[in-house]
Amino acid sequence: MTADDLSIILIDRDADLAARLVRVFSDIGGLDVCRESTLDHALERFEHGDYDILLIASSAFQGGQLTSAELLEVIAAISPTTQVLFLAESRDIQAATDAPHTRNCHYIELPVSDEDLRARIETIAHSISDRPQRRRPHSERPVRPEPLIGRSQPMRELRRQIRQATATDIPVLLLGDTGTGKDLVAEIIHYHSQRGKGPYVPVNLGAIPPDLVASELFGHEKGAFTSATSKHIGRFEQANGGTIFLDEIDTVDEKVQISLLRIIEEQEFERLGGQNTIRSNARIIVASNRDLSQAVERATFREDLFYRLDVFRILIAPLRQRRDDIPLLIDAFVKHYNRTLGKNISGIAPEAIGLLQSYDWPGNVRELKNVCHRAVLVCEGEVVHPEHLPPRFRPQHAKRPQVVFELGTPLSEIEREMIVRALAATKNNRTQAAKLLGISRRALYNKLRRYGIK
Repeated sequence: MTADDLSIILIDRDADLAARLVRVFSDIGGLDVCRESTLDHALERFEHGDYDILLIASSAFQGGQLTSAELLEVIAAISPTTQVLFLAESRDIQAATDAPHTRNCHYIELPVSDEDLRARIETIAHSISDRPQRRRPHSERPVRPEPLIGRSQPMRELRRQIRQATATDIPVLLLGDTGTGKDLVAEIIHYHSQRGKGPYVPVNLGAIPPDLVASELFGHEKGAFTSATSKHIGRFEQANGGTIFLDEIDTVDEKVQISLLRIIEEQEFERLGGQNTIRSNARIIVASNRDLSQAVERATFREDLFYRLDVFRILIAPLRQRRDDIPLLIDAFVKHYNRTLGKNISGIAPEAIGLLQSYDWPGNVRELKNVCHRAVLVCEGEVVHPEHLPPRFRPQHAKRPQVVFELGTPLSEIEREMIVRALAATKNNRTQAAKLLGISRRALYNKLRRYGIK
C-alpha cells in the first residue's frame, strides 16, 4: 500500500495536526484524514469502518480514563489491522512507551519535522500488505438508523419533536451536550422524512481544519489552491435531494457563515475556484453543544444566519436527566458488543448498574456506550462486575489490602510477592495489575518471566 491510498484517523485536541498532515501530503489526492478531539469519539468511528493508521498525540491520555496499553487492546479487538502511531512530547514519552511494542504500534518523539513525519507514515504504509479487505469508513450509511432507546419523559418529548420535524422540510437546530446523540436524531429525521430515500451527508465541522471547511462543503476546482490537484465535489452537492447534517456549526468562520446564508436563501453556490453556479436542494440540519444565542451576542456567529437555522429547535436532554433509561441503554450496548466482539455476556451485576446510575455522565450516551464496550471487552466471564468498569466508577473508599514484610527480606522476594498480590487483587488482569504496581505492562511481563509466575 502507498500513502495515496491511506485512511488516517487522528486524535488531537485542536486542528493543527490535521492541517499539518494535509500540508505534508499536499501532493497526494487520495489521502483520507479525519480528526477527533477525544479517544471516545475516535473509537466510535471504528464502529462504521476501519482505518489504516490511528495517529494519536500523547496528550490525549492526560485524562487518565484509558492508558495507551488499554487503547491498543481495544483497537486490536475492533480493527486488528490498524497501525497506531503515537506522537509524544518528551514529557509524555512514557505514555507512549508504556504501550507494548508490537508490529502495529509505533511512536515518534516530538518535535518532528515534516520530512520525518511523512517518512514515518510512508514506512508504515509500505508495511501494510496482504490484509483482508477492510471496511472503508463511512462508505455506506446504514439503511435504517439505530433506534432511540429510553422511556423517560425527556425521551418521549424528543420522539414527539422528531415526528413534527419529519413532517416538514424546514431547517432543524439540534442543541445538546456532547454525546447526547444529536447525530442519531438528525439521521432519524432524515430517514423518516420525505427525503428518506435521498442522500444523507453528515459533516463534523469541528473535525475539519478551518481553512479546508469551505472546500469540504462547497467543493473546489483543480488548481483552486496549492494542494487542489483535482476537482472535488463538495458535501452540499453530494446532498442534493437529501439532507446535509452540519455538526458543531458554531466552529465555522464568518466567510463560511456567509456562504451558508446564501445557500439557505438561494439554494446555490460556486465551487472554490469555479465560475459556474451550482444548485443544491438539500435540507439542512445543524447541531451544536453550545448556546448559539450567546455566540451571536459575542459576535462570533452571524445573527441573520442564526435566525435562519433556528426555525425548529430540538433540545436533547443529557443522560443525567434521564437516569431511568440507563439500564435499557446498557442492555442494548452489551448485546451489540456481544455480537461485534464474539462474547457471551448475559448481563451486568446489580452493584455495577448502581455505580453506573449514580454517575453524572459528562460524556452522556457516547460515554456510556464506550464504557460498555470496554466492560464487554475485558470481561472474561458471563456477567459484568464493578471490576470490569473503568477506575473512575469504583468506590473511592475501598481500601487496598496491605502487605507487611519483615526487615531483611530480599528485594527480589518482596517484588515477586507484590506482583502475585497485585494479580490476585485484579483477578489476573495484567493491565490493571501493572497500573496498580505503577509499572508498564511490558515491564510486568518481563518480571513475570523472570520470577516464573504463570
